[in-house]
Amino acid sequence: MEFESEEAAKIFYDDYARQVGFVMRVMSCRRSERDGRIIARRLGCNKEGYRVNKRDKSGAIRKPKPVTREGCKAMIYLKNSKSGKWVVAKFEREHNHPLVVSPREARHTTDEKDRKIQELTLELRNKRRLCAAYKEQLTAFLKIIEEHTDQISMKVQNVMNNLKEYECVHQELQRAGDVSI
Repeated sequence: MEFESEEAAKIFYDDYARQVGFVMRVMSCRRSERDGRIIARRLGCNKEGYRVNKRDKSGAIRKPKPVTREGCKAMIYLKNSKSGKWVVAKFEREHNHPLVVSPREARHTTDEKDRKIQELTLELRNKRRLCAAYKEQLTAFLKIIEEHTDQISMKVQNVMNNLKEYECVHQELQRAGDVSI
């Protein structure tokens, strides 16, 4: 089989996986040493391989998660031909585990994922609007505080000027000997 693009091959294999009853996973790719572009891609069953037991910081093995990898060999290997098309170089059909009857049981469909992404995007957009409104309110509040601070500073300066003026008048009156204040 040939595909016009790598993406077309992925879509085809993903549709095939859903029909058969397994979940497709992008496994690996091979890149050109000259320009770094992808020249081969392996797609397969999500139950390919085995999970490695991970250790925590103290060296103890973490509580094992449910088994999701079963060493399945089902996969498709695609190569980018000189013509630019993607050609199936190898196809392994057999799975070593039971296949899921309904694709919905296999995983969330793209539609469900898209809906969740849309929900989260909308929520993020609303939160950003709310943050922008809060920022606007805070900016307005800070401007009011700044204006009040300036007014208070001017009043304090006026009081200080009046006190200096009063002290000058008071000193002149003291020198003149007319201190009744």
